[in-house]
Amino acid sequence: MQQANVVTCFLLRRSGGEDEILLLRRSQQVGTYQGRWAGVSGYVEGVDPLAQAYTEIEEETGLASEDVQLLRTGEPLAVADAEAERRWMVHPFLFEVREPARIRTDWEHIETRWIRPKDVFRYETVPQLAETLMRVYPLPGP
Repeated sequence: MQQANVVTCFLLRRSGGEDEILLLRRSQQVGTYQGRWAGVSGYVEGVDPLAQAYTEIEEETGLASEDVQLLRTGEPLAVADAEAERRWMVHPFLFEVREPARIRTDWEHIETRWIRPKDVFRYETVPQLAETLMRVYPLPGP
């Protein structure tokens, strides 16, 4: 099984006193998990995971580093996917978005949705997205 290091960034907004996270639905143009819901994600390309997280946020949402605030860095999570013959090492991050209305997604996503974090269990997501989220945001079980 080939290993790949990736980042998954959860963007948080506080709406009416309630936390919401942004899920993005992957397009048919991406290499893996087309049509599934995910956070902002991407391969770690020779830099440290946090630097890659900021790059992915800018590429996928149009937000610059000053538009988000890092709230938490989680312990990496190993996710084995026999079907894809990959072992993902997922580096999770939680960022608060200062102005959510400024988000503009790129070709990698066909839909966005702000959800209550506990509702992540209701979506067809990339493998172990809820477990990845729990590394940076406390959730009750499904």
